[in-house]
Amino acid sequence: MSHLVRFGLIGTGWIGRFHAESLAGRVPRASLVAVADPNLAAAQAVLDSVASLARPGAPRAYADPAELIADPAVDAVVISSPAATHTDLVVAAAQAGKHVFCEKPMALTLDDADRAIRAAKTAGVALQVGFNRRFATDFAAARDAIVAGDIGTPQLLRSLTRDPGITADVAARVKPWTIFNETLIHDFDTLCWLNPGGCVTEVYAQAAALIHPQFADAGFLDTSVVQLRFDNGAFATAEASFQAVYGYDVRGEIFGSNGVLLAGREPADAAKLNTELFHDAYVAQLAHFVDSVVAGTTPSVTGHDARVALEIALAAAESVRTGAPVVLTEAVPA
Repeated sequence: MSHLVRFGLIGTGWIGRFHAESLAGRVPRASLVAVADPNLAAAQAVLDSVASLARPGAPRAYADPAELIADPAVDAVVISSPAATHTDLVVAAAQAGKHVFCEKPMALTLDDADRAIRAAKTAGVALQVGFNRRFATDFAAARDAIVAGDIGTPQLLRSLTRDPGITADVAARVKPWTIFNETLIHDFDTLCWLNPGGCVTEVYAQAAALIHPQFADAGFLDTSVVQLRFDNGAFATAEASFQAVYGYDVRGEIFGSNGVLLAGREPADAAKLNTELFHDAYVAQLAHFVDSVVAGTTPSVTGHDARVALEIALAAAESVRTGAPVVLTEAVPA
């Protein structure tokens, strides 16, 4: 493959627009050549917005993602469309021989996760999932210190995600279990990654609609605490809220037999935008993907990692439904 990877972007929401800017002007050896969205005007607007950053060429806007995937000018696809569309798009792109970067969650069922993984493996294409915290400097430094043994054996881990508020009109449209499948799935991946070699064997979750209780009967949840047990003896807690009035709050703590490590900003320094908080990490994960594609190597964040986090998310939902811990029968090393 040429040292320039030509990208097609599917989905023009806020993260899709940020990825478009990164592919057009922030990521070396990347070129944005196409954007697809059912709203063709939105796809064209994204291309227009990055025109001054883009490399020479004639990028194309599509309403149908299938046309983008079939475009011979596209080497790799970034999927940032709604979560329910992810698996089918991963499979279609892989079968067309395109390398795939997919935003989390890669799938909403384990069967679909397996289908996506299988498609990429069969096609021999790279598949990376957007767990951006792994590329944040402070989280990566904590992971390196853990691997080096600086704090001994991890015993207690904590990860939290607090979003800066959700309005009633947005809450009314949120799908059931989003707090696990799309928010805390980041924390589940982070906790597994920060406890190398450990497997989650038990999940116990509590969740409620504390911010917008009027939508609780529709399955809306905006606040949750999840407890995890690992087979290497460690315990972990993941928590989420959609109402941090002071800004985006994402932090991690790893307590070990010989010390403690912290990652993330203190609340007083919270960012107002997620793309501000993780600006460099969002760019770095795409740069890593490009490097993997060019070198023909496996990305460090794989479809398998996405499946592990999804299994925990699904168990958390089941725990809320039953009010009891869920034992994972298919513990897979992180």
